[in-house]
Amino acid sequence: MRKNLKIVAFTMMSLTLACSADAVAQKMKEKTVMVGGAAMYPSKNIIENAVNSKDHTTLVAAVKAAGLVETLQSKGPFTVFAPTDQAFAKLPKGTVESLVKPENKKMLTKILTYHVIPGKYSSKQLWEAVRAGNGTAKMKTVEGEDLVFWIEGKDLFVKDIKGNSSKITIADVNQSNGVIHVVDNVLMP
Repeated sequence: MRKNLKIVAFTMMSLTLACSADAVAQKMKEKTVMVGGAAMYPSKNIIENAVNSKDHTTLVAAVKAAGLVETLQSKGPFTVFAPTDQAFAKLPKGTVESLVKPENKKMLTKILTYHVIPGKYSSKQLWEAVRAGNGTAKMKTVEGEDLVFWIEGKDLFVKDIKGNSSKITIADVNQSNGVIHVVDNVLMP
């Protein structure tokens, strides 16, 4: 009887270790992209990955202040153009501090949803749309207004409704519920 229990215990332990090893191997197989010093895992959602990026602390704080965490954790899919902390720092002094105040939640939500397109669009798909559109492509944001895309050399750019442009600096950061493209300027509706 004791021998059978030892065999069962050994078998269970072996299965547990094998399952753990498989989980680790799966994570290692995932094609990760480094953003802000952290690996972005395709098996995690937009929020789970974004909170680990040292370059997106302002964006994460803004998403929390706007109450959009649940939305960006949902199934999606979403294409997010994620401004870095440096992009937010380019805004006039005091802008970010003002936007995250509760009384400005509506405007903050408008700005953040202007950085999101419903659906999952890779950089390749955006390039193809630009080529098909004879040099530019328009896409409607969750906020409701358009973003305009174009190519300069090997770089993909996006322009907001006010004419400000932003370069996609890191493309195709795949998430379980969409994709993130890191941008170097905040887009304004």
